[in-house]
Amino acid sequence: MPSAKDHSSAISCVLAIKVVAGSSRDEVAGWHGDALKVKIRAPALDGRANEALCAYLADALGLPSRAVTLARGEKSRQKLVRLAGLTADEVRAKISA
Repeated sequence: MPSAKDHSSAISCVLAIKVVAGSSRDEVAGWHGDALKVKIRAPALDGRANEALCAYLADALGLPSRAVTLARGEKSRQKLVRLAGLTADEVRAKISA
């Protein structure tokens, strides 16, 4: 029988993100349809904005950095980010708080 720890590590969700790179500060700008709009200071150059986005989301959601990975959209403003350890409802609650 799996322990509670094993179960929580199996929980994950995929979050649609619209990124605005090169912004004046890192911040969540709210929901843009079904996607979360996130402003990131790092430029969209050599993957720096993607790395900064994953680090920012991990910090904002209280997750370890390894729990936030880019699933799709490496060279696009529209991205899908996989968040391990949280459900979609938990993500929405933490972002809205």
